[in-house]
Amino acid sequence: MSDLANEPKTSRGPASTYRVQLRPEFDFAAAAGIVEYLRELGVGALYTSPILDATPGSTHGYDVVDPTRARPELGGEEGRAALAARLRDADMGFVVDVVPNHMSVEVPAANRWWSDVLRHGRDSAYAHYFDIDWSRGRLLLPVLGDDAAVAELTVDGDELVYHDHRFPLAPGTENGTPQEVHARQHYELIDWRRGNTELNYRRFFDITTLAAVRVEDPGVFQATHGEVLRWVAAGEVTGLRIDHPDGLADPGAYMRRLREAAPDAWLVVEKILHPNEDLPQTWPVDGTTGYDALRELAGVFVDPVSEPDFTALAEELGVHTDYHDVEETARRLVTDGILVAEVRRIAALLSAVDTGAARSAVAEVMIAFGVYRSYLPEGEPNWAAAVARARKARPDVNAALDALDVAVRADPRGELATRIQQTSGMVVAKGTEDTTFYRFTRFAALNEVGGAPERFGVGVEEFHALAAAREAGRPATMTTLTTHDTKRSEDVRARLAVLSELPGEFAEAVERWTARRGIDEPSLNLLAWQTLVGAWPITPERLHDYLDKAAKESKLRTTWTDHDEEFERAVAAWPGEVLGDDELAAEIAAFVARVRGHGWSNSLGQKLLQLTSPGIPDVYQGTELWDLSLVDPDNRRAVGYETRREILSRVVAGELPEVDDTGAVKLLVVHRALTLRRDRPELFRGYRALRAEGAAASHALAFHRSEDLIVVVTRLPVGLEASGGWRDTALPLPEGTWTDVLTGRRAGAALSTVLGRYPVALLVRGEP
Repeated sequence: MSDLANEPKTSRGPASTYRVQLRPEFDFAAAAGIVEYLRELGVGALYTSPILDATPGSTHGYDVVDPTRARPELGGEEGRAALAARLRDADMGFVVDVVPNHMSVEVPAANRWWSDVLRHGRDSAYAHYFDIDWSRGRLLLPVLGDDAAVAELTVDGDELVYHDHRFPLAPGTENGTPQEVHARQHYELIDWRRGNTELNYRRFFDITTLAAVRVEDPGVFQATHGEVLRWVAAGEVTGLRIDHPDGLADPGAYMRRLREAAPDAWLVVEKILHPNEDLPQTWPVDGTTGYDALRELAGVFVDPVSEPDFTALAEELGVHTDYHDVEETARRLVTDGILVAEVRRIAALLSAVDTGAARSAVAEVMIAFGVYRSYLPEGEPNWAAAVARARKARPDVNAALDALDVAVRADPRGELATRIQQTSGMVVAKGTEDTTFYRFTRFAALNEVGGAPERFGVGVEEFHALAAAREAGRPATMTTLTTHDTKRSEDVRARLAVLSELPGEFAEAVERWTARRGIDEPSLNLLAWQTLVGAWPITPERLHDYLDKAAKESKLRTTWTDHDEEFERAVAAWPGEVLGDDELAAEIAAFVARVRGHGWSNSLGQKLLQLTSPGIPDVYQGTELWDLSLVDPDNRRAVGYETRREILSRVVAGELPEVDDTGAVKLLVVHRALTLRRDRPELFRGYRALRAEGAAASHALAFHRSEDLIVVVTRLPVGLEASGGWRDTALPLPEGTWTDVLTGRRAGAALSTVLGRYPVALLVRGEP
């Protein structure tokens, strides 16, 4: 089949990955305990959250305090080595999450580098490890309840103490009152509210307890990566997932240095690509962590015809429906209220420009970015587009914009260009993912990391084009449907996609429900009803935690730092009131029953697409069964592996589960697809669209991965059922005998037969 995209293809990556969230309650030993299960499931590599030493008690590991050792709370070096050996014996890879951009400074005593900087100031051997602006004199630490709380400080030995916070003292400064001792330190404790406006060290987004690391310095790179690279050199770690590359001073140079140090490792980066954006060609990496593929895989199950209906519903309820206006407002909130210190630091580099105009110009360019950041000089078109949009939005500061543009272009690797690029990603992420996605709630299934909520779904032809491009360009990129960062799990999105086929029914239901027990904030109200339908059944506690986070992230009526207590009490009471209203709860349950089966069809369809389309698929912990999790920390709940082992044993023995609420059929699909991918990799090289013929052809999505492998899934199942099913629709199969790997049954051309048992099929020519 010569027209298969870029066929044949080889790759250094694993056949697939399975992501686990390690924590003290699920440590290296626990991960080793599921290796046999994962191997039998068909997984190619275990993929873990960060495993270097982190803040005591950390539940996620991204708050690294010591990159020179495996985390003791997970089992330390002994536990890590035992896990690596277990994986090697199972012929599985080991992929580790690496955090190069920042370290936790929440507990100074836990971070010996930061503690040394606090003790010795700019004379510390580690002062250059962190991105600190010493021009103010002292390092500002925003931890006090207010500035007057300096009176509450005490001295305990060689530490300055403020309640639970303890800070090291500079040598010879321990005498006198606590306030006098404080005045002698290389740091100054200030009101926590001043952090957003006055902070003089770079942080991770708006989190002052995560201090940025200058990994662009070769010595700092070696100090922070030496241990992980030792594991790679020993063959114990086979792949690296790089967290938040947009925060680095020079991501391209970092990637090249990392590739030189780990020439054979599979490297993927947590880079969020906007539609039509590609990774810079100069990055020697295998791809992204898959959010771009997520948008495509989930979007093809959304019916674009219903966009006007959802817009009308949102407008009727009072939800803003101009996406770009909502996004611009949210980003401006970030530049003007959250990342003020960062904007000021950048603007100060334009010394010849009026201070106010410089700040406005810097903020406006970052608000105007169409992507997370430009990578100058190669990303010049993105920079130019942002400047042009800024000029249009703020002609009153065009002179400052001109000066900024000239300065950045003159030295694209200089401090000004570097800092504005690092910060633009923060503005976009905080403004779009963490604010807009909780305000623009027209159709929540689209509000996903890497998503484009203003684009109502993905067409079949677009899907094929993007899949073929992925196979041709980066066949070893990761693909995903659920991660620890997704706003909702793949199965919640799959169920919500059904609503795009029932816009009228859903609108009528939401209008009734809102009249009965609505939330007094339109965007949260619409999001809440979608969440109830998507995640049903859900406990009041889980729903409360989600809505509390959503309300604060939207920053409309309350925030994490500026609370509207009365509104928060009303939101906290809402889950109990709704679920305790028997009549209303019964009506919601009946509506969910109407869409549940179609949601299962969508879930199986998008999962099989992910597991078989170009790229290396990742299965997030527990999602081999139905998983109706919401945003973190809900999606980091413990996984019941005993249940999964028992179901897998039945599937391996030949059981063909029903499509029901056990989710066993999803595990069947995952097992058969991953096993085939691992055992017969030659079947997964290439890509060519295959188009069904007949009355219901638009409801089938099919493609070749090779001459001998065909994937076919059902889309828009409500419309398919309403139109009378598959009828005469057929798939033009090439000559030969075709067998469905999922069922073991021979397959003919008629889709009514191919998709008779399940809404998806994985066809292999000959015997599987």
